[in-house]
Amino acid sequence: MEVLLGITGKDFTLIATSKAAIRGVTILKAEDDKTKTLNSHTLMAYAGEAGDTVQFAEYIQANVQLYGMRNNSSWQLSPSAVASFIRRELARTLRSRNPYNVNLLVGGFDTTTNKSHLYWLDYLASQASLPYAAHGYAQYYCLSILDKHHHPDIPLKRGIELMRMCRDELNKRLPIDFKGLLVKVITAKGIEVIEL
Repeated sequence: MEVLLGITGKDFTLIATSKAAIRGVTILKAEDDKTKTLNSHTLMAYAGEAGDTVQFAEYIQANVQLYGMRNNSSWQLSPSAVASFIRRELARTLRSRNPYNVNLLVGGFDTTTNKSHLYWLDYLASQASLPYAAHGYAQYYCLSILDKHHHPDIPLKRGIELMRMCRDELNKRLPIDFKGLLVKVITAKGIEVIEL
């Protein structure tokens, strides 16, 4: 019962995850951060099997940061390059005896082109670049709201309003308490946590 949401706009990417760590009908943790900062302008949100998600997210985070250290700490991988690397790693492990059961949203802001990016990846190593995306139960309740109200050049204020609409819809219709959303925004300035 995890929730992952992502929205891009004119100069930002918003990524939201449910705060609750849930196993079956039991809430294990009420304040869980299901995101990893990969570099100063790229963020990954993950959902799936408990052990797989954390192990895979830490592996990706370490490799992206290692790439930055080896090449030049002031120059980092773009969000599209990070998403391609993640997809390749998912595809490689899919063909092994130990595939990861992880669904991901990778969002970022490319400082060279001044564009926001959002990538949807699933456990079968499928990748899609989208203006908005969802994983988990959020896709059943929120994609119709985003279909109706999203357009490519929305400002950050409107993006936050859309995220509030999605949160309210989830609160109304989701049969469990997902403990609210942890929302992070990625802009040219970097990654920040925002309150809804």
